[in-house]
Amino acid sequence: MFELEEEHRMIREMVRDFAVSDIEPRAAEIDETGEFPWDVIRKMGDLGLMGIPFPQEWGGGGGDTLAYAIGVEEVSRVCGSTGITMAAHISLGTYPIYRFGTEEQKQKYLPRLCSGKALGAFALTEPNAGSDAGGTETTAVRDGNEYVLNGTKNFITSASLAEVCIATAVTEKGQGTHGISAFLVEKETPGFRPGKKEDKLGLRGSNTGELIFEDCRIPAANLLGKEGQGFGIFMNTLDGGRISIGAMALGIAQGAFDASLRFAGERKQFGRHIGRFGAIQGMLADMATEIEAARLMIYHASMLKDQQKPFSVESAMCKLYASEVAMRVTTKAIQIHGGYGYMKDYPVERYFRDAKLTEIGEGTSEIQRLVIARSYLKS
Repeated sequence: MFELEEEHRMIREMVRDFAVSDIEPRAAEIDETGEFPWDVIRKMGDLGLMGIPFPQEWGGGGGDTLAYAIGVEEVSRVCGSTGITMAAHISLGTYPIYRFGTEEQKQKYLPRLCSGKALGAFALTEPNAGSDAGGTETTAVRDGNEYVLNGTKNFITSASLAEVCIATAVTEKGQGTHGISAFLVEKETPGFRPGKKEDKLGLRGSNTGELIFEDCRIPAANLLGKEGQGFGIFMNTLDGGRISIGAMALGIAQGAFDASLRFAGERKQFGRHIGRFGAIQGMLADMATEIEAARLMIYHASMLKDQQKPFSVESAMCKLYASEVAMRVTTKAIQIHGGYGYMKDYPVERYFRDAKLTEIGEGTSEIQRLVIARSYLKS
């Protein structure tokens, strides 16, 4: 068992206590209604959970990547919808501003984002540019002291709720990934609006939808980094984001395992608790082993990032492995529950639906395998 420092154990206990008392009782309702739990998110902001890895001077929690991964894990253990809202806001909607923003941009946006008073969004995916992020078609044309954006983004977490969105757009055609830049776009900007809200398989309490730019004019000062640096900014952002999706998958898997363990100790068949049967014990053993392996990989990648060591491959590995573990564990959880597992009276069917996105978001499993294999082929 990986031994956490006291600081990280305290964070785990604090987040777990809050998740169990304030989120878990609402989790089924959040999923069933699809209504965004603003009250829960605001409480998380008050506790510093919406800015765990950012300095306190910006309103953050002053923690590190490992503390953040633990936080996402614990929230996702009871509610994947809340877990992905937290993860997308921190890793995708806030981190790029902290890492690449100017002093003015940080002062303008970070205090509200890090404190959870506002949500951030990350607009990379487009109808024709998913795994092929370099195929961005949204354009940004310089016009004096402004840029004019046109295009559509889709599958964006917190799309219609975020106060600020970080979006990629082509500023120089014909230059491939070197012609892509990143911009900060505020919610009330004329020409910028949310489009279709998605009706999803899982994570139904998170807000996912389109973002549409129609002659959207933003100040030139809203360029994040320099022209042509957008692709690099987003790839760097995704490296860290993959750790958080891995942590989210881990939390979902742990929640499904915990529910299965309880059920195995309560459900009787043939006069015995089903946990006494070898077939059930074998599934529980496999689930526990894979969950622990995923946890070690995620914590390792987190520590590499905190130590400012290369972690791109490790983040791809932990995201790939944890997401596929989450699918295997939640599938076994339903099997252990039998017919009850297929019903909404028990949480494992929700865990199963929520887990699938972790194999897709922030780079599919196939993309992670490409990242990992190419790193070794270059060496």
